[in-house]
Amino acid sequence: MKTEIKQLLESVRDGKITVDDALLKIKTEPYEDIGYAKVDLHRKLRQGVSEVIYGAGKTPRQILGITETMKQKGQQRILITRLSHEAAKLFLQDASFKYYPEARVGIIGGKPEPNGIGNIVVATGGTSDIPVAEEAALTAECFGNSVVRLYDVGVAGVHRLLSHVDEIMSASVIIAIAGMEGALASVIGGLADCPVIAVPTSVGYGASFGGISALLSMLNSCASGVSVVNIDNGFGAGYIASMINHMEAK
Repeated sequence: MKTEIKQLLESVRDGKITVDDALLKIKTEPYEDIGYAKVDLHRKLRQGVSEVIYGAGKTPRQILGITETMKQKGQQRILITRLSHEAAKLFLQDASFKYYPEARVGIIGGKPEPNGIGNIVVATGGTSDIPVAEEAALTAECFGNSVVRLYDVGVAGVHRLLSHVDEIMSASVIIAIAGMEGALASVIGGLADCPVIAVPTSVGYGASFGGISALLSMLNSCASGVSVVNIDNGFGAGYIASMINHMEAK
């Protein structure tokens, strides 16, 4: 994936802009201090992906103020995670805004055309895991990836998963999302030849301890190539899956 800084240097090389203009662009204030937040305007230059807003714990007005700052500084696509229904109402007049209530995700500027090297498969153990799965899937799509969703394919009926072997075998990255005992990640890890990102969820009865049982199971997976993110962290899984899916292009 080409970062903005690489594109800027190539523009200088090709004579499209002057060295002084490029220097001015790089020296532009790296963040905007709006009192309650310091908006990172250089995130895309450094990492290839602009800053993402974590909505939980912020007031609706704070979220709106951060997004307005980003838009004023030229950011065309903005991803907001853990966005409440109340906060989402403030964006309804923005025609480019879309809210996904199940995932509590808001996207300003739409999704780009996929430009990764392949498909990211997002699989869940059960229907109850879908909110976390949708956060992962929408994050990946917002960063330019083609996503295949395989929902409710848990180990309690493993034949459901095995009916999708073709999608599993042809994936570039797989995100395996499960609560309860979290066994789905190990099963998929034993079938796939690509990286598997395991996401434990807080779904389960009392002894699941809010996802800790699934987390420990996934950390102790006997399948090679399985990595684990935090409990219910669909965003983190979608982000790292996107990075992996763009490595060849990079």
